[in-house]
Amino acid sequence: MTSKNISLTEDVYELLKRMKMGEESFSDTIRRLAGRSRLSDCAGLWSDVPEEEMTALFESISDLRRRTGESLEASVLEGG
Repeated sequence: MTSKNISLTEDVYELLKRMKMGEESFSDTIRRLAGRSRLSDCAGLWSDVPEEEMTALFESISDLRRRTGESLEASVLEGG
């Protein structure tokens, strides 16, 4: 496979480097990121989920956020 050289500013290189997963190459990282859908492509995907299930999902997310915050706060207070 042929390759092309591209120029990146240092800050963009560091961003891309942080986005790499495991042993992923920069090409693989860019391919993965470029393949993402636009947020607008997701509109309506959950429209057929019953309201009760959505309510339960949001409550679970809220509970998880609360517990995570409490855990982080306890960790900070314990010094670790």
